[in-house]
Amino acid sequence: MDNWNKRTRAVHAGTRRSQYGEVSEAIFLTQGFVYDTAEAAEARFIQSGDDEFIYARYGNPTNAMFEDRIAAIEGAEDGFATASGMAAVNGALMSMLRAGDHVVSARALFGSCLYILEEILTRFGVEVTFVDGTDLPAWQAAIRPETKAVFFESVSNPTLEVIDIAAVSRMAHAVGATVIVDNVFATPVYSDALAQGADVVIYSATKHIDGQGRALGGVILGTRDFIRGTVEPYMKHTGGSMSPFSAWLMLKGLETIDLRVRAQTATAQYLAAALQADGTLRQVIYPGLENHPQHALAMAQMGAGGTVLAIDAGSKDAAFKLLNALEIVTISNNLGDAKSIATHPATTTHQRLADDVKAALGITPGLIRLSVGLEDAVDLLMDLRQAIG
Repeated sequence: MDNWNKRTRAVHAGTRRSQYGEVSEAIFLTQGFVYDTAEAAEARFIQSGDDEFIYARYGNPTNAMFEDRIAAIEGAEDGFATASGMAAVNGALMSMLRAGDHVVSARALFGSCLYILEEILTRFGVEVTFVDGTDLPAWQAAIRPETKAVFFESVSNPTLEVIDIAAVSRMAHAVGATVIVDNVFATPVYSDALAQGADVVIYSATKHIDGQGRALGGVILGTRDFIRGTVEPYMKHTGGSMSPFSAWLMLKGLETIDLRVRAQTATAQYLAAALQADGTLRQVIYPGLENHPQHALAMAQMGAGGTVLAIDAGSKDAAFKLLNALEIVTISNNLGDAKSIATHPATTTHQRLADDVKAALGITPGLIRLSVGLEDAVDLLMDLRQAIG
């Protein structure tokens, strides 16, 4: 497997077959496992082997296949599958932090990520410093000798700022801090975050990994010591693990993720370029466009612009009028789906933020996040143009 490319690993890595030799991975819908003897049960609780399981909250063969496969794609030593993307963010941070620790985070984050950093971590005595993620001198000034971790989205939600993983990682590692990257927008297809310096990578598997709007899930990826020594004890005792059925769905999603994400990215690039050329919108934001402030970084870091773009219709009324006129694109708050989805962040995913905070983050009343699906690119462009009017 060491010589396999990502696309091959996404189909075959981590496969475990029962005595029946099934082609499609089996779903082990079981809460617990039996032991031949009392002595065997005692031994397993002391030290479980790679293919020995105790309880589904601790681990499961289907979950293990998903964890091994996504870890192989990402180039990580290990992974822990979680009940949702936010369970992954919470688990990665809470498992390693305690009162008195210091975290530096990018300010531009998904609303629930901000809640964990602003409300939950600080409630338990963790100090959090927020910076403009694209401002490298600000990172340098904020990271202190006692900083325990840095956290950021490699591409921010919803304004699509691109953070320099290698540069921030160098600063963090200089003081021994752990670099935790939420890599949802980059996707496992374009990600090279660990090689670029990240220590821990988080995905909401709900997005591109499932890719079809069926199930919640998340995953934390990193070294075996971090995953099994730090993350697993926290997750198994607090109950944030993924269900086996969801793990099976994620395995099926990984088989086609490369094809889906590359097709969605090609369409996103086409739409962004066309809408930019039309000149009817206040702004078109897409890392694949040359006028994006971090275009060169995005190309060096991911090699593509990704599946999501943002457009600014100019006002809330104009944005709502556009959204309500869409015929193919659906209004929802997910992303990475086979169906194209439009979201108005200011009134949904980021509605809890104060107006001045939204303004500082670039979340204007007219901003619409567009997650591009697998529909025909020309059909999507025609739908957007008629909705824009």
